[in-house]
Amino acid sequence: MAELNKKKEEGKTLIEVKDLKEYFYINTGLLKSKPLKAVDGVSFSIKKGETLGLVGESGCGKTTVGRTILHLYKPTAGEVWYDGKQIKTRSDIKEFRKKATMVFQDPYSSLNPRMTVSDIIGEPLDVHNLCSSKQERQERILELMGYVGLNSEHAARYAHEFSGGQRQRIGIARSLAVNPDFIVCDEPVSALDVSIQAQVINMFDELQEKLGLTYLFVAHDLLVVRHISDRIAVMYLGKMVELAEAEEIYDRPLHPYSKSLLSAVPVPDPKTARANQRIVLTGDIPSPLNAPSGCPFRTRCKYATDRCAEEMPEFKEVSKGHFVACHHTADIN
Repeated sequence: MAELNKKKEEGKTLIEVKDLKEYFYINTGLLKSKPLKAVDGVSFSIKKGETLGLVGESGCGKTTVGRTILHLYKPTAGEVWYDGKQIKTRSDIKEFRKKATMVFQDPYSSLNPRMTVSDIIGEPLDVHNLCSSKQERQERILELMGYVGLNSEHAARYAHEFSGGQRQRIGIARSLAVNPDFIVCDEPVSALDVSIQAQVINMFDELQEKLGLTYLFVAHDLLVVRHISDRIAVMYLGKMVELAEAEEIYDRPLHPYSKSLLSAVPVPDPKTARANQRIVLTGDIPSPLNAPSGCPFRTRCKYATDRCAEEMPEFKEVSKGHFVACHHTADIN
């Protein structure tokens, strides 16, 4: 019965994003401004206990999606739902932040150099008044440090005394302090050495298993994303262009942009690597400040037609759980 309840709980939608938009207004001259459409109408959901990988090249808006979901940026339009409730008011956001946190990309700049490890990890406990005594607070900090492989003697030291991998562990311990259900992982291993990356990724897996966490895992390294994600979403210039199960995206990418991204992933087997055809994109990367009409990818797509310039393709389900935004999916696959 307990196992059945756990499965039911895991099949439940925890985070739902509906037509999310985040525009930043840029000054273009005397009293004139123009919207930079960092996120432009993105929709998806994440089930409890699931990891959704969000990939795309630099500047596509994937980090902005994570920050906007947590209301670190106020959404320009669209809705964010958590556990069946829309996050709208200030009190909604305050409650939501007790259940949703973030692990930042750069462990060097995301930790205060003037605070000890104990104070960094304990800060969320103080902000949300989660401990009734100093002793309880100290016990909780040591418990969190144990989760991420740090020992008690590290508590009185400062962040600058640690390596990049250890600093990121401190950041992860801080994100776990409020006992969250949902964590946005914003490229949490991209600033680390390759040898350390695997350790941190395995730790994310273990913590998910142990604490029942749900992740939005933002990254540009497709090998890392494949290892940790249940499903993968591909973004291009503020839009979502494909979403499917992780293996499905790798074995059968349908969007021309996804095909190009995956063709660049290094393969350890020399024979397979030689047989793989690298799909090199031509044309310049457009700016989100002057995005092309219709499909944003059309200026670099060899299948583009007049229709692609006239209308944005609908983000639709082409097979069970596999969504694509392309007018020519049937012709090119």
